[in-house]
Amino acid sequence: MQNPSLAFTTPADAPRWLRWLVFSPAARIVFFAAMLVGIGFVTRAVVAMLDWTAKTATPLQHALATLSLQLLPALIANLIVVKLIEQRRVRELSVHSLPTFGLGGLLLGALLFSLVVGVLWLLGVYHVTGTNAHVDWLPQILVAGIGAGIGEEIIARGVLFRIVEEGLGTWCALAISALFFGGAHIFNPGATLWSSAAIAIEAGIMLGLLYHVTRSLWACIGLHAAWNVMQGTIYGIPVSGGAVDGWLVSNRTGPVWLSGGVFGAEASVVALAVCSLLSLTLLAVALRRGSIVPFRRTR
Repeated sequence: MQNPSLAFTTPADAPRWLRWLVFSPAARIVFFAAMLVGIGFVTRAVVAMLDWTAKTATPLQHALATLSLQLLPALIANLIVVKLIEQRRVRELSVHSLPTFGLGGLLLGALLFSLVVGVLWLLGVYHVTGTNAHVDWLPQILVAGIGAGIGEEIIARGVLFRIVEEGLGTWCALAISALFFGGAHIFNPGATLWSSAAIAIEAGIMLGLLYHVTRSLWACIGLHAAWNVMQGTIYGIPVSGGAVDGWLVSNRTGPVWLSGGVFGAEASVVALAVCSLLSLTLLAVALRRGSIVPFRRTR
């Protein structure tokens, strides 16, 4: 029997060929990926026509270009998959859950990264040397907060985790989406195999479990966006290897495994430990509810 918490169930009267070529998890993921590439190509051409990517463009225009490439392909491709193939409401992005799960995710993300910084400060790793009152916060919030939060969560949790869970169960969905999320950061500045593994474990598993427990992308988006904004715009720490100007002018000292090195605090064992504690809490909730979707060869 299909788990009632899952968003989509293949229609019982669908012919066999339609089940394989349209409704199967693999088919939907491939279709989404193709739409993502196609819409991304069109979006890139449009922002180029607007001169938002030109050398003479302002920082805000560059940010709007990046935001468009982060948001539009993922949003449109996901909407097509949900409305055209699955033919259902986009419950995971319901506006009714935005005030609760969205704001809750923002608060949780801000507290979570502040806890990471607090531990690093107590260990003598994180140092504040001043403040920057003139930090250009808007482009950073648009790109690292809104763009990365919404775009990456739709791809990694709203499509990959959700659809793999329908086909292979929760454990496979966690493993595959986490590996994908960590691997997607391997080409970032200062990235290493360790930093990608840390991203996969601390963010990939945690956000996958958060979606599983809440069935809301707003919770994941809020946490992801707040984590990035607090990390870069507030605490002045590189966001996944990307250098930023934060309100606090800071530096980190100590061994790379503790400080995170040039990649940022996300590659620190402190972030790994803090996020893993939340992941274990979410897992306990899922196990208590009995919501884990088991692997079944027939699914």
